[in-house]
Amino acid sequence: MTPPPQIAAAPDQVLHCHPAALCPAASRIEVRAALMADGQLTLQYRIFAQPRDLILPPKRSPGATDNLWQHTCCEAFIAAVNRPEYREFNFSPSSQWAAYRFTDYRQRDTEFLPPTHPQISLHCLNDQIVLDARLDKSLLPAGPSLLIGLSAIIETADGSKSYWALRHCTAQADFHHRQSFTLTLNTTPP
Repeated sequence: MTPPPQIAAAPDQVLHCHPAALCPAASRIEVRAALMADGQLTLQYRIFAQPRDLILPPKRSPGATDNLWQHTCCEAFIAAVNRPEYREFNFSPSSQWAAYRFTDYRQRDTEFLPPTHPQISLHCLNDQIVLDARLDKSLLPAGPSLLIGLSAIIETADGSKSYWALRHCTAQADFHHRQSFTLTLNTTPP
């Protein structure tokens, strides 16, 4: 089966480690983001590290789970341009996920039930971990352009954690901060 064509793709995005919690185990994290013609958003996180140097949650049945960010986890924060509300998605290497809707900065809509769930796959190579996530159009905010913040939490074998994002705007890592939503993708073809 041939995947639908892309309508918008960004060059590979580099995540930066927050200086308050450096991570010698991971040398780099890159993310590839693309919007497909069917409205799906695909994300590929490439963590350049020896898998043995990180703590990866064990494989589990896919399902919604809170607090995934307390261990190695990839994340995406997505808003429509000029709208205060946004979505947060957590993708665990375990294949578990979380999807939240916020009406404004850290104001969670506790009534939100995602209409579908993210699709997640994981591949561990000798020197990198690749996590692929696919979000159905129904999970995304509506609008002509999306503002996206990409991030990751990395837990190392010694139990320490580091926080990676496209941009850090505060003294402590805060992935909800709108100024860190630096990737823009248009939802309609040019």
